[in-house]
Amino acid sequence: MKVKTNQEKFEILERKNAEALLGGGEKRIEAQHKKGKLTARERIALLMDEGSFEEIGKFVMHRCKDFGLEKEYYLGDGVVTGYGTVNGRLVYVFAQDFTVFGGALSETFAEKICKIMDLAMKSGAPVIGLNDSGGARIQEGVMSLAGYADIFYRNTLASGVIPQISAIMGPCAGGAVYSPAITDFIMMVENTSYMFVTGPNVVKTVTHEVVTSEELGGASTHSTKSGVTHFSCSNEVSCINDIKRLLSYIPQNCEETAPALAYESASEIRKELDKIIPENPNQPYDMKEVIDHIVDSDSFFEVHKNYAENIVVGFARIAGRSIGIVANQPAVMAGVLDIQASMKAARFVRFCDCFNIPLLVLEDVPGFMPGTNQEWGGIINHGAKLLYAFCEATVPRITVITRKAYGGAYDVMNSKHIGADMNFAWPTAEIAVMGAKGAAEIIFKKEIAVAENPEEKLQEKVDEYTEKFANPYRAAHRGYIDEVILPSDTRQKLIRSFKMLENKVANLPRKKHGNIPL
Repeated sequence: MKVKTNQEKFEILERKNAEALLGGGEKRIEAQHKKGKLTARERIALLMDEGSFEEIGKFVMHRCKDFGLEKEYYLGDGVVTGYGTVNGRLVYVFAQDFTVFGGALSETFAEKICKIMDLAMKSGAPVIGLNDSGGARIQEGVMSLAGYADIFYRNTLASGVIPQISAIMGPCAGGAVYSPAITDFIMMVENTSYMFVTGPNVVKTVTHEVVTSEELGGASTHSTKSGVTHFSCSNEVSCINDIKRLLSYIPQNCEETAPALAYESASEIRKELDKIIPENPNQPYDMKEVIDHIVDSDSFFEVHKNYAENIVVGFARIAGRSIGIVANQPAVMAGVLDIQASMKAARFVRFCDCFNIPLLVLEDVPGFMPGTNQEWGGIINHGAKLLYAFCEATVPRITVITRKAYGGAYDVMNSKHIGADMNFAWPTAEIAVMGAKGAAEIIFKKEIAVAENPEEKLQEKVDEYTEKFANPYRAAHRGYIDEVILPSDTRQKLIRSFKMLENKVANLPRKKHGNIPL
């Protein structure tokens, strides 16, 4: 009998391994495709540069011998893990495989993910999780629960050190939802993915509400109502393309800066901006038009697009350099700050500060939303989150006040007083404690009350207050505004200012960590 060479043994093992990796293969893969879903390996192939993926742990198998599991083994045990490059930059990835035990997490499954996360921390590279799992593997009991906790712990240690992105491409329920929730960005696929702590059946039993999985925790629900997901994608290919685009704006880790694109300087004057603010101060306009004229062409990548639309956040480039944008949206609720907008913006500001991405704030805010719903819902604490986030941020920070900057919202939206580096205002800016009418009614209450014509007197006082305060010059006289600029000059001023600030160093007082009002 001929003895097999090492090469022949290796080829046999690799052939068996390939068959096992398909998991008895075709039927379950076909079932995945029928659901409109790709397999774990197809997702990785789409994400990574061709030929760059190196798998780790492909021979790992589960260790449980209870409840029939001793009869079923699959190499890789329900999750594909490894590393490779996306557009030439190192990333680590794990892709849960729903075709193996429904993607249920086991002890070894968790160990594979933890190994990838540990390597990513050591190497200083992003981790991308492609989630498609039915939850904990019930047969393994507490070992699967411990596996989740091991992952949560690493998510927390990695937070602010390396970027973490979660794509939900199938079910994600129970304890499984908390790992994505700790990561920096969550993406969901419409109609095929969902997230919830308790499913529709439990909800029906406990609260008697009848609701579908899609209604309870689908991509539309979480992108519009809860704000859990940052991106809602029409299909898995779109989701993976969004991951690639997102990565292009952010650095590999907290010690680096985001990659800059080549940029050739040209005329930076944008005359369209001179006509964008309506003459009527109460008439809305679309702040996204302002953004499009300020940033590099087609570079704005909005985050949380469908949630708390009264504030706009997202990434863009100015002269090829990555920046984060926080902007009030006058076209929605007059750009007022409420609970949802404050939380949305605060988290985005903190991400940008973690990863050395400069911040641009475009301000047109009439104040905080009044009402019992807001007060009872904790607008004080939630508004303070945004204030805290800006105060804590040490990255270059620039504010442009386009129109209204009223009350405490003026302070919160990256004012000079909380550490902004450069503050510009357009001539249309109104910086005051409140609107002219409300202020006049309070300040001149007695005069208006005894006047022969109270309405005429009120208008007179409104005009007086407007002339004195509804402009940016009083703040500029005090140095709170560095310069009043023409709207058309905004892009040019920002390019120069961000260039000037690129080597900014700011050190916060030494402490273990702050106590943000969570």
